[in-house]
Amino acid sequence: MEENENVKNQDDALNDTVNADMENSQETVEEQPKQDEKPEDKTEPNDNGSDKKSRRFKIRHAQEKAIEEARAKFAELNDKHLRLQAEFDNFRKRTAKEKLDLTVTASEKVIKDILPVLDDFERALQNMEKNGNEADMQGVTLIFNKLKDTLKKKGLEEIEAMDAEFNTDEHEALTMIPAPEEDKKGKVLDVIQKGYKLNGKVIRFARVVVGN
Repeated sequence: MEENENVKNQDDALNDTVNADMENSQETVEEQPKQDEKPEDKTEPNDNGSDKKSRRFKIRHAQEKAIEEARAKFAELNDKHLRLQAEFDNFRKRTAKEKLDLTVTASEKVIKDILPVLDDFERALQNMEKNGNEADMQGVTLIFNKLKDTLKKKGLEEIEAMDAEFNTDEHEALTMIPAPEEDKKGKVLDVIQKGYKLNGKVIRFARVVVGN
């Protein structure tokens, strides 16, 4: 009887051990992932690199655009500055010239009124020379030359006309007559009234006779 009980106890212990091993093996198999199943990839696509490049490109593009706009604005302002400076220089030169012209020709009206007096002096001297009145002629000549010198200092000069080429800028043709010689054509043959310039400006044209 004792032997049968020992054998039975041994069999029960062996069965318990086998059952425990089988349970452990089953749990191990269940814990291992199936070969056909792949672990779920939870990694999100990495777009940080392309996003950074895109942002850098946009920033650089914006900077280049701002630089171009600044250059265009600078060129526009510089052009306006140069134009204003040129206009101011022209205004300054024109004003200076007008002031100089005003100063130079301020006495023009007075001198033009004196020119007939010069004409009368010259006619008087011519008559005295014809009459042979040497004493009176010398006194009048002295006064006449003094007056001419004074006016010359003011810028008055006589226009050369006799035997000169006819020039419409200085001469006024009262009449035209046949030229006595071929080389006299187009030249002044006689001066009816002398012409004068004041500081280079014609204030009275020389009235002349021109050979044709």
